[in-house]
Amino acid sequence: MAFPCNRSVVASIGKNPITTSIKAKELGADILELRIDLISEDPHKILKDLKELRLPVIITNRMKKEGGAWTGSETRRIQELISLIPYADAVDIELCAPDRDIVVKKATNAGKKIIISTHDFQNTPDVKTMEDSIRESFDAGADIAKLAVMPHSLDDVLHLFEVTLHSCGPVCTIAMGDIGKHSRAISPLYGSVMTYGYVDIPVAPGQLRVDELKYMLKLL
Repeated sequence: MAFPCNRSVVASIGKNPITTSIKAKELGADILELRIDLISEDPHKILKDLKELRLPVIITNRMKKEGGAWTGSETRRIQELISLIPYADAVDIELCAPDRDIVVKKATNAGKKIIISTHDFQNTPDVKTMEDSIRESFDAGADIAKLAVMPHSLDDVLHLFEVTLHSCGPVCTIAMGDIGKHSRAISPLYGSVMTYGYVDIPVAPGQLRVDELKYMLKLL
C-alpha cells in the first residue's frame, strides 16, 4: 500500500484498537499508528484485521524513556516489533534504541518505510541540537525523521519551525503540550510531512482530534 507523505494526519491507536481504528477512518485519518506498548490484544491478529480498513499502518513499540508504556525487556520489545514488520507499512524506532540498526535493516529488507524518532518531554533543545538529531536519523537510515519536543515558550516553537523549514529531508516535527498545541496544525506548512491526532483519548500531550486536524489543514 502506498504510504502518503504530504500533510498526512496519523491517528494514534492504543486501547480498543479495532473499534478506534474504524472511528479514525471515519474521522478522516490518512494513516494509523498502532501503539504496541498500549494494547493488550494480540498485535498480529489486530494488524491482519486492520488490512480491511485499507489504510497504511505504522507500528510503534515505544520505550518508557521516550514516553511509551512498554514494561518488558528491551530485547523482547525489539523482538515484538520485528515480528510485526511483515504486517505493517512503516516502522517507528527510536534514534536512541540500542538495537535500532537491527530494526532498520529488517524493515529496509522488507521494503517498509522507516521512521526514526526522538522525543524530549522536558525541553526544546537548541536549533543545532535538533538539526543534529534529524541528520543522525537520516544517517541511520530514516525515510522520515520524527522530532517531538516540549516547548516552554513560543520562541521554542519558532525554533522548531525553523528546523522543520530547513530540514535536510522529510521530517515530522511536533511541539508538545499546551504551548505547542497549534504546531500540530502549523508544522505541515513548514514542511512536516505528518501530524499526529487522537481518536478518543490523547496519547501524547497537546494532541488534537483527527477530524479537528483535518479541518485545520484544509483551512490552511
